[in-house]
Amino acid sequence: QVQLVESGGALVQPGGSLRLSCAASGTFSSINAMDWFRQAPGKQRELVAVCSRGGCTNYLDSVKGRFAVSRDNAKNTMYLQINSLKPEDTAVYSCHAPDVAVSAGSGVRFLEVWGQGTLVVVSS
Repeated sequence: QVQLVESGGALVQPGGSLRLSCAASGTFSSINAMDWFRQAPGKQRELVAVCSRGGCTNYLDSVKGRFAVSRDNAKNTMYLQINSLKPEDTAVYSCHAPDVAVSAGSGVRFLEVWGQGTLVVVSS
């Protein structure tokens, strides 16, 4: 069983900052990519950032310069630092690992895993 657990969501005022975490736990051989998604009320889920084992990239133009994503491979944890928060950043932030390697008999198989999400509300 492999789990991704997000934490750090909160109610914050515009202009504030938060640091979200996504920690992987369970039995697995390795985690290749880890992604941050967000879904605002009434809107489609959108990709925020992608982390490979070698580095991370922000994908959303609306958050560039305000969001910083990082990953600690030794801790199997990914972080999302969110600064200068705006009301339009209100969303459930979820992490996703599309290819978690787990042992399967004499070989390896790959699992796709989603976290349960953490809610960020930006409001005065």
